[in-house]
Amino acid sequence: MEDKTRILLVEDDANLSMVLKDYLEMLGYETVLRNDGEEGLEAFKENEFSLCILDVMMPKKDGFRLAKDIRAINADIPLIFLTAKSLKEDRIAGFKAGCDDYITKPFSTEELSLRIGAILKRSEIQYRQKKIPDIFELGTIQFDHKNMILIHGGKDYSLTRKEAALLKLLAENKNQLVEREYALEKIWGSSDYFIGRSMDVFIAKLRKMLKIDPNISITNVHGTGFKLEVSDN
Repeated sequence: MEDKTRILLVEDDANLSMVLKDYLEMLGYETVLRNDGEEGLEAFKENEFSLCILDVMMPKKDGFRLAKDIRAINADIPLIFLTAKSLKEDRIAGFKAGCDDYITKPFSTEELSLRIGAILKRSEIQYRQKKIPDIFELGTIQFDHKNMILIHGGKDYSLTRKEAALLKLLAENKNQLVEREYALEKIWGSSDYFIGRSMDVFIAKLRKMLKIDPNISITNVHGTGFKLEVSDN
């Protein structure tokens, strides 16, 4: 099938992980399998996924920590936790960590299939509702993110790939805070100090470009992130 739904499966039980991978692929899902939390995070950074299935108890990085790192990169990706624990406290911890569903072992493959289908259907509806426009209207500026250009007064201003990606993220959240760590993980895949300094340079470049409309600004929220502010005046 074309454009298969890709699932990230992170499970350290060798036998269970292979059974689940084979079953998911039989259902038609492209499945990427990793056996610990650190490998799972690297795989997530390298590919686009529609859904993640994460074991809770894993070496190097447990499922809760992995979920937090994944959410920092993509706040909307659906997550399912697999766990041998059935305590109420663990289920609450799972949902606090951002999961969409929580399945206690042992479980049937049919149950897993139905839950995946329900989550993907819900996610597809939400995606359609939040569909990103081809061109953002920012005051008197048009931002064509696919072609990486700003259009103003009949003139085109070219952007680099990183500039366009950063402005797209800000435009999607116009007049709302975009957390610094989230932007770094989303665009650069890392939030270390030196990459953070690099992002500051890109923010400065975007500010300079957007000065062509005095009603547009990118403001710093100290120690937290940035906000693309577009006034109606």
